[in-house]
This record gives sequence, C-alpha cells and structure tokens, in this order.
Amino acid sequence: MRILVLSDLHANLAALEAATAEEFDRLICLGDLVGYGPSQNEVIRFIRERAFVAIRGNHDNALALDVECRCSPANKALAEATLAYHRTLLSSEDLDWLRALPGSVEFTLDGYRFAAFHATPRDPLYGYEITPELPDDQLREQIEGVKADFILLGHTHLPMVRGIGSRVIVNPGSVGQPRDGNFECSYAIIEDGVVELRRAKYDLSGTVDALRKLPLSGELIDQLISILEQSGPQ
Repeated sequence: MRILVLSDLHANLAALEAATAEEFDRLICLGDLVGYGPSQNEVIRFIRERAFVAIRGNHDNALALDVECRCSPANKALAEATLAYHRTLLSSEDLDWLRALPGSVEFTLDGYRFAAFHATPRDPLYGYEITPELPDDQLREQIEGVKADFILLGHTHLPMVRGIGSRVIVNPGSVGQPRDGNFECSYAIIEDGVVELRRAKYDLSGTVDALRKLPLSGELIDQLISILEQSGPQ
C-alpha cells in the first residue's frame, strides 16, 4: 500500500495538486488546511473528498472556533488577517466539518499502527518541540506512551524522519508553505514500511498572482509572497 502523508497545506491549491500528482492508495492529512493562502475552499473540498484520515490543525481550529491560532509572533498578523478573510468565505458545512475533525487519531493501515497529531503527542495543536535537531533523549520523552509503528506530525513545516526504538517519527514538512529553505512543496510517501520524504515543484507564480488579488494590505501580501518565494524562517 502506498500512503501519502501531507501537512500544513495552508490554502495553497497549486502545491496540493503537485503533491497529489503522486500515485497513492491512502491520503493522510495532518491539518492546517487554511490560513495564509488564497484557495481555502478548494483545498478543503479536495481533502474532504479524498483523505482517508484528516485531523485539525491550529489554524483550522482558530478559524472554526474563532480562537487564537497561537502561531509564532512573527506570523501573527498574517494568520489573523487571512483566517478572518477565509472565515467569510467558508460555508457553514465546511466550518462544521473543520470543527468535527479530531485533534489526533490512531489507525491501522497495511498492517502498521499509526498515531497522527498536528503538532506533538503532548500538545497536539500547538507544540513546536519536535524538530529535526531535537536530541534523541528529548524526542523519546516527547513520544513517551505513544504505541504506534509510525508517529505522524506536522506543524513545524520542517520535514523529518527519525527512528526511536521500533517507532518511526515522520514530519512530511509543509505542502503549502515550506520553511526549510526550499520553496517546493514537501510531503512523505510510506510504502511497505519505508518512509521517503519528497519534494515537488508547483506553480508558484499562479499562487502569487492569486495572493495579490486578496483584499488584504499590500504589506501583508508582500510578506506572504516573500515567505513562499524564500521559504522563510518560521
């Protein structure tokens, strides 16, 4: 079975289409469908129709429940402005769907046990502790008690595959807003128990053009475009 793992789509339809050009049998989405990008309705529709499992990210949570998204201070203005705009465009059905998404989920596929979180097992919506640089002993503490072969995480926008004992921790990186120095969309393929992190080019210029049409200040739009073009820091 070929499992496609996506996270942090952030309303970037062109990037999502590039990532899902891969052949796959099951699609797992780790949250943050909305915020920052120009195509929230289309991205939600795509995931609603095609995902085997989807969970709620902090931006989805903020939009659906009208609460703080608790993103990094550097991006707070961008998040608040785009989420407020997205909220005006979503149907009540899509809002209800976002609200109903689980914060974490366990499931079995292809004979393997999976545990999926948007951020971390200890803090499924907001935790930023699990990064590629986290020492093994601290990573072991973060996943203590999670009984799974694969632990799937997003939120940091930083792709990672780490092994701790018999468990494999996978962060596919961000589809819609990578922040690791590479603007190409990032995702993971799991097949026959083997994880591969992958990148795909997408129509960045089309996403930029769509961002320029949003009813936001020129300063905010320029910041959003800069993050996409430069794959800026979190």
